[in-house]
Amino acid sequence: MNVKISRNAAKVLQLELDKEENKGLLVRVQVTHSHGDHAHYGLGLDDKTDNDVLVSTDKGIDVILDKNEPLLDGIRIDYFYTPEEGFMITNPSKGNHGDH
Repeated sequence: MNVKISRNAAKVLQLELDKEENKGLLVRVQVTHSHGDHAHYGLGLDDKTDNDVLVSTDKGIDVILDKNEPLLDGIRIDYFYTPEEGFMITNPSKGNHGDH
């Protein structure tokens, strides 16, 4: 499985991972809703389970994904400051470019 993280997203995620209350947790991306050939994604911190695969990224952030969910392969995690601050997760390899 493949995950890309933008520089902005990696900085924000690392700040969360460095908090004392989050020690030992990993970044998890999950499908919150899917329809047709694309999905909507959720992001949080969690522990790895037997159903997960751990994906290392080039930004030094490890991400856990459900190994049985094909819509997670190829996701991109971005963080934007404008027009509204927050994360956006898309999967360009599956045709989801965040346009709705």
